Amino acid sequence: MGKRRFSVLIPSTLLSVILAVPLVGQAAAQCAVDAVSVRGEFGSARFDVAVADDNAERAQGLMFVEQMDRMEGMLFVFPRPQRASFWMRNTLIPLDMIFVGEDGVIDHIHPMAQPLDETPIFGGNEIKFVLEVNGGMAEMLGMRVGDELRHPSITGDVAWPCE
Repeated sequence: MGKRRFSVLIPSTLLSVILAVPLVGQAAAQCAVDAVSVRGEFGSARFDVAVADDNAERAQGLMFVEQMDRMEGMLFVFPRPQRASFWMRNTLIPLDMIFVGEDGVIDHIHPMAQPLDETPIFGGNEIKFVLEVNGGMAEMLGMRVGDELRHPSITGDVAWPCE
């Protein structure tokens, strides 16, 4: 299966759009490369995601994306836990940035990052994953620090392993 891509308007080129199918209030039936599940006191939610797991994909991120469906996002996967700082250069939509440790537990949520803002957004020192979703979604769902993510990239001694 190929990697998913968002609709990006590049001069004379329109890439394919990912359609989201929300699954809120219940755990995902299984792990899938193109989905991230989040659970916490609010219940659970599932986001259809594109995965950015190499330098080029992480550098591109969601730049130039003009819209995402409600339950879409991007999961950034780093090779090892590291200091994570993001910005919104060339990003056209507001985003919530959810910074996650190696164990799959949310360490920090930066809500409503503003489009085109180049101010660095610091997420933490031991971050292995960053989930970006539409701005305001984390608050709307009730996501909090300490909630857990599940995805096939989150392995080892993790809070919520894939089964």
